[in-house]
Formats: sequence, structure tokens, C-alpha cells
Amino acid sequence: MRRLLAFWMVAAVVSMTAQVLGAPAERAAGAGLVGKPLAIKFAAVDGRQVDLGYLRGKVVLIDFWATWCGPCVHEVPHVKAVYDKLHPKGFEIIGISFDQKKIALQSFVLKEKISWPQYFDGKGWENRLGVRFGIESIPTMWLVDKKGVLRHLDAGEDLEAKVQKLLAE
Repeated sequence: MRRLLAFWMVAAVVSMTAQVLGAPAERAAGAGLVGKPLAIKFAAVDGRQVDLGYLRGKVVLIDFWATWCGPCVHEVPHVKAVYDKLHPKGFEIIGISFDQKKIALQSFVLKEKISWPQYFDGKGWENRLGVRFGIESIPTMWLVDKKGVLRHLDAGEDLEAKVQKLLAE
């Protein structure tokens, strides 16, 4: 009986260890969504209705970020430059804000002249879209192709080249 109990205890520990060690790769934000159509729909902080389905035919950056996030703020000039250059060719951006204070988001967007829509629900890390997509760190930037399919989970790295390539498809 003791051997059987010991066996099951060891098996349980091995199983839990495998689950814990495998968790990051299995639960990487959006990992199971790459290559599949992505659906996002919301009313932006400025009142605009946003529906990723209506943006078919365009390449869309989904930018999970916050005004209090230093690396996110650091990326804004680069993202804006790519947007300004490629927007006329069919590049769009949707911001998903992890801010908790609406005025902070609105002030930042106004100051930085960010023209793309921003999702905001004031719940910080518990915001509906962040939780839905398993976002655990920001900035996180995803790229969606012209067919509405999620193609990149690391769009921040070499953003312009990735957007150019998807626009050419």
C-alpha cells in the first residue's frame, strides 16, 4: 500500500512539475490564435465604434499598452512614424489600454496626437480584452493581416518591415 501511495505521490509531483514548466509556452498570450481570424469589437474611449471585422482589407496592429508603462510610451514615436508612413497604404492601429484613469489616457492621446481608437474600461490588468487574450506584459503588439488573421505576436520588433510585407500580400 505504501509503494502504491508513494508511486501516486511521485506521479502527481511529476505531472504538476510538467504543467508548471510547460505553462509559459502553452499559455503565451495569443499563441493558440496565430493563423486564425481574430475578432475584436468595442466602443472606443472617444465614442467610435471599433470592429476588427470591418477592417478587412487592411493590416491592423493591436497595441496592448498603458500610459504608465515606460516601454510602451517609449514605443509611441516609432509606432506613430510607421503609422504616418503606412496608413495611406492600408495600415491601421487599435490601442488596448491597461490604464485605470480615463483622463490619463485621454490627456496622453491628445498630447501625443494619437489618432487611432483606444479601448478603455478602467480595469487595468483585469480589462476585458487583456484577460480574454491572456496578456500578461505590455507593450504587446499583434499584427493582423488583410484577411483578419492574426499573424504576429511580436509586431513591435521590426514593425515597419512586417507591416510592409503584409500590405504586399
